[in-house]
Amino acid sequence: MAKLVLTAVGEDRAGLVRSLADAVNAHGGNWETSELAELAGVFAGVILVSVPDDRVDALRGDLAGVAGLQVTPHVGTDVPVRHGVQMEFSVLGNDHPGIVREISDTLARHRLTIDHLTSRTIDAPMSGGTLFEATVRVRPLEGADLEAAVVDLERLAGEIQVDLTVA
Repeated sequence: MAKLVLTAVGEDRAGLVRSLADAVNAHGGNWETSELAELAGVFAGVILVSVPDDRVDALRGDLAGVAGLQVTPHVGTDVPVRHGVQMEFSVLGNDHPGIVREISDTLARHRLTIDHLTSRTIDAPMSGGTLFEATVRVRPLEGADLEAAVVDLERLAGEIQVDLTVA
């Protein structure tokens, strides 16, 4: 079985997910993992599917014809599930440009790879401003020092004026 990671973007409407699922199913594929969202009126998704090797090209052709969606298949590999130490932390503070850039720069310098990042902006309940909220799960690569990374993330949180909570 081939692994395909599908990225899908298009104007949000009812039935988009069904159209993708129908195409995968029609080629004997299996929908394994996905992250789907509506962002500013646009449907955006990342989907991992497995499909018989001899059906990959046919599925690619059908995905190109899903109305209203731009679907790009990327060939994946059978990578073993990554186990080991993980760290999760959350960020909350007044929204401003550069928060994700600063955090990701700190993580990269400390050889931490992001396994999952979820973020959003929300209305601040009392001040009328906008809050930025993120949850990040990272895994250390060889040579990483988690303790030093936490110290740097805490320092950065003070600089960019956000609350950091390490789980």
